[in-house]
Amino acid sequence: MLCVAREKLASTEPAPLLLNQAFDELDLYGTVDAEICCLDGINYIEPEILDDAFHRMLLFLEPGGVLIFDINTPYKLRGLDGQIFLDENDDVYCVWRTEFDENENVCIYGMDIFARDGEHWNRCEEEHFEFAYSPEFLRSKLLGQGFEDVNIYSELTFNAPKADDMRVFITARKPKL
Repeated sequence: MLCVAREKLASTEPAPLLLNQAFDELDLYGTVDAEICCLDGINYIEPEILDDAFHRMLLFLEPGGVLIFDINTPYKLRGLDGQIFLDENDDVYCVWRTEFDENENVCIYGMDIFARDGEHWNRCEEEHFEFAYSPEFLRSKLLGQGFEDVNIYSELTFNAPKADDMRVFITARKPKL
């Protein structure tokens, strides 16, 4: 995905920095004005490294810089328990099963992906883990790492979130010097 993004952004000035790194080992080789994490990337951070990840994000922000991200809410992830999804086109067929583990507070996505290879189909499997973090829990973690001005917005209205929101956006600012 980063290669495709890099090609699409080739003429962009200044060129955005595109990296594939573990959150808790983030190294941006300098500071940036903003960090954006899209498509529930924060849900993929294991609880035991969440503080380290937010610390690293704060470290590489310029004073006054902003972190923006979205999450799948616990309401959404719990609601996926037991669901089965199918997605297909001419060359790919995907079966996606979900299970919510209350003890670990995680939604597990099991995917069987069949991709056409000439006359044959190749099968591969993937397993994804999304942790169900409440927005207030993430606010406390961000504040605990030194962020300020932490705001939570509903995906649909950009007002304060409601209990049945499926996705929320969170912004946080690094204090100015």
